[in-house]
Order: sequence, then structure tokens, then C-alpha cells
Amino acid sequence: MSKIDWTDDKLLSRLINNKSDKSRWDTISILRIRPSEELFTKCLELTKSKKKKNRIIGIDILAQLGLSPRPFLKQTLNLYFDLLNTETDPKVLMSLLYAIGHNNNKLNKVRIEKICSLFNNDNDLVKEGLVSALGFVNNVNAIDVLIKLSSNKLSHIRNWATFYIGQVERNNKNTREALWQRINDRHQETKLEAIVGLAKRKDEDVNEIIKRELIGGEYGTLLFEAIIETGNNQFLPLLRQNLKAIKEDTTINPDWKRDLKNCINELTKLTNEKRTTA
Repeated sequence: MSKIDWTDDKLLSRLINNKSDKSRWDTISILRIRPSEELFTKCLELTKSKKKKNRIIGIDILAQLGLSPRPFLKQTLNLYFDLLNTETDPKVLMSLLYAIGHNNNKLNKVRIEKICSLFNNDNDLVKEGLVSALGFVNNVNAIDVLIKLSSNKLSHIRNWATFYIGQVERNNKNTREALWQRINDRHQETKLEAIVGLAKRKDEDVNEIIKRELIGGEYGTLLFEAIIETGNNQFLPLLRQNLKAIKEDTTINPDWKRDLKNCINELTKLTNEKRTTA
């Protein structure tokens, strides 16, 4: 029998009793598409367990239980913020913060401040969850915390914090300075997220950084996004030169080649449109 045909109780039992996490998320995904009062109640009970594994299971299922608008969203958020007042285990806190991150589009100022206060927790797992919880939250304090997290020692935390800073609509001195701080980050994706964020803000100084990356030749597809954001046709010769240089190279990822071609085509189109409207 396929796992999709298992009862909720059997799936929950597997999650609780399995020693391996190999199929954990597959099982959780099946339960998430079965929103019911009974399952919600069982997950609620799990979040009150003395065992942190059980608390995490309940939190993770509820994080995306049912399609949007989720049927138990209000009760779930109330539960999460109640748990934030008492929970101390870093792994459970990370799970809670990730879960809030899936449902953070309508958080009030009080709840945002509660989340921001967790920046004082020095645990790396909590810091990781904090980035998720504040992602896309258009609030001054939330963005200030993300700015602080964008200089974290761990690259994956810096990367996501930089991404969220780059995506928010605020274009002020603090956000631009935070992005410029990451422009030479040793972690390539973080560096490219900073470049994209500055390009979205039409910061002309980032053009030289983009040119540097193109000449260097070692860049990911995020750079194409930044180039399109600038709409600057000065990059076309370098892009075409790079495409010509790798045309016969079978070791280059074909998806990367395709994205390079698409970038050239899109930038050419934008250039032609500007000439037409000029």
C-alpha cells in the first residue's frame, strides 16, 4: 500500500517512532494536504509533548496545513506565539520560526517585535530560523535585524538575509550599505544576491561590479537577473563574448548556456524598446 493511502494515525506514528529522518518530509507533506479538525487537534497535542521531537512534528505539520487560506491559520499562529513565550530548545525554536515564516504576511507589530527580540539568542539554529521568520516582512525593525544577520559568520544565514534585504521595497541608506557590505562576500551566492539587490535599486555604482564579475567569468545565473534589472546595454558585448567563448564547450551546464542566451535576448529587447520610446 502506498504511503498516500495510510491513515493519519499511521503516518503520525511513523513520524514519531522512526529513528531515521529519511522520509520525514515526504510524510509531513502528505499530512499537510489533509486539513481536518481531528488532525489539527492531534498536532496541537504533539506541540505540548515533553519530547522535543514530537513538538517539532506538530509544529512542522501545522506550518502548512491546508491550502491558502489555511483553515486553522489564526489558531496556529496563536499557538506559535504562545510557544515562543515558553520554548527554550534551539531546534524547536528554529522549527517555530520557520513555521512562522510560512505565515508571516499579516503579522502585527507586537508579534514582529517578539520575533525580533530573539536576535539576542546566540544559538545558530535560532538565528537561521529568525531569517525565515522575518523574510519579506516590511517593517523597519525586522529589516534592521536582517541587516545584522547579513553579516553572520555562517554563509547560509548571510545568504538568506541578504536575499531578503535585496527583495524588500525599502531603498534607503541602511539597506544599500548592508548590500554593499556583501558585495565582496567570499560566498558567491551571497555576493550575487547583494548585486541583484543593488541592481533592483538602480544603484549605478554596481555596474562596475557586474562588469568585474563578467570579466572574471566565474558567475552564477543570479548575475543575469542583476543585468536585466539594470537594463544597461553596455553589458551586451561582454555577454556575447562569453557566449562565443563557451559555445563549443561541452563541460558547461546547458541550463547555464540557455540562461546566458536568454539574458542577451532580454537585454537586447529592453535596449530596442528604449530606442523606440526615446
